[in-house]
Amino acid sequence: MPRKPEDIKNSIINGQTVIGIELGSTRIKTVMTDEYNMPIAAGNHDWENSYVENIWTYSLDDIWNGIRKSYRNMIDNVKEQFGVSVTKVKAIGLSGMMHGYMVFDKNGELLTPFRTWRNNITGQASEALTELFNYPIPQRWSIAHLYQAILNGEKHVKDIDFMTTLAGYIHWKLTGRKVLGIGEASGVFPIDLATKDYNKNMIDKFNNLISEKKYPWSLQDILPDVLTAGSEAGFLTDEGARLLDETGQLESGIPLCPPEGDAGTGMVATNSIVPRTGNVSAGTSVFAMIVLEKELSSVYPEIDLVTTPTGQLVAMVHSNNCTSDYDQWVKLFGEAVKALGMNVSKAELYDTLLNMALKGDADCGGLLAYGYISGEHITNFEEGRPMFMRLPGSNFNLANFMRTNLFTSLGALKIGLDILFNKESVQVDEILGHGGFFKTREVGQKIMAACFGVPVAVMETAGEGGAWGISLLASYMVNRQNNQSLEAFLNEKVFAESNRTVVEPDSEDVKGFNKFMERYIKGLAVERAAVDTFK
Repeated sequence: MPRKPEDIKNSIINGQTVIGIELGSTRIKTVMTDEYNMPIAAGNHDWENSYVENIWTYSLDDIWNGIRKSYRNMIDNVKEQFGVSVTKVKAIGLSGMMHGYMVFDKNGELLTPFRTWRNNITGQASEALTELFNYPIPQRWSIAHLYQAILNGEKHVKDIDFMTTLAGYIHWKLTGRKVLGIGEASGVFPIDLATKDYNKNMIDKFNNLISEKKYPWSLQDILPDVLTAGSEAGFLTDEGARLLDETGQLESGIPLCPPEGDAGTGMVATNSIVPRTGNVSAGTSVFAMIVLEKELSSVYPEIDLVTTPTGQLVAMVHSNNCTSDYDQWVKLFGEAVKALGMNVSKAELYDTLLNMALKGDADCGGLLAYGYISGEHITNFEEGRPMFMRLPGSNFNLANFMRTNLFTSLGALKIGLDILFNKESVQVDEILGHGGFFKTREVGQKIMAACFGVPVAVMETAGEGGAWGISLLASYMVNRQNNQSLEAFLNEKVFAESNRTVVEPDSEDVKGFNKFMERYIKGLAVERAAVDTFK
């Protein structure tokens, strides 16, 4: 509901607001929300990963400088709008890009550079652990990184005292607590749905597997504790307040909710946390989350099994590559426009080019592309080589070119979705979309609906993303009434009056996407040749 600036100002002064911070792949965002869980201020900081010695990583300096700049931009936004400083809030939530590998020694020193979700370097470990547990262990999971380091004989392994994710690391430094929300923890090590904790039998199997190494630790000793949504997860320490707010105005003692990954916050931000609901986050990477009614009948390497922040089983299809390659093509067209002496805004350039995709042939006119900036685990590529292909007789025009780039950005995702829908008969009533893929209205939804074959909705709040999602989890921790469930809290306190647009799948678009996918799967041999040839 609309509020007067003076009322919002008083909420800020009285510490009734909530802050959510999320470190995404290309942007760190800080959001402040009011008592009605609506964003009232925000700050951003753009950043990029580095490729150092064959590892996609971010340095600790980049992490902390980025957090502080994002937070500072948020408090500057508050000052500009309401004329007040931020000294206290009711709760804080932290989120980060999912999973990956951060390990520390007993002195709290990072033992090896942060290995992000983007690295496809744990194939041997992923395959071995999937067989050992009879449970899918994706390459980006923390346990896959740990076992691969063991298989590689990396010297740092013996010195590990604590293993966590990006969100868990930041939370630890701000509160002193070594914890994770269950959704993020489910990408560190498999979760037992009955106990809402790590699967003890699988932990025992792993410890037995590495027993001959005689490390001075057991797996359970180095893992963060698992907490479900609503749990108190620590308080901002004096040191943590100084790490977050370089101005020194933020008070310590603020409670924090369990840290979650961007997968969990995306589910919350789209209210997709009960069976038959799902969401898709599409930006640098793309991943779909569908809350299951029952467990899958088989183990599929293409399908991750994770949980909602409350511990419900979720099937996740994650593709490392989505918009990055076509972003480069749009940039190239922008250079051409500028060379012709014209000045076109970035938004107009994107909207014009992407809308052309809706004018193309349903199956892209015989064109094919792979936007593999990095490797792609679903199609078994440890490295990527972006490429565009056509036959002499293909219908090569701008509309089909743009449509091909959009289709192929979802190609690997589609392979995983077909397993869920065709082999496992998973049912989903509607998909909620969020992320940069949906910035050009209608285009992103129509293309995504063609991929899924189900209606795709976008909420007005979808642009707030995971930072808003983690702020909602923080708000739930401090503002829920009695034993109110997260589902009830979101339905009653957040999304009761939400506005959204829904696009139904067009039957010709669906057929065209399926025809394109036949070409996509056949052409993987060409992509393999490119990876093997161009080093």
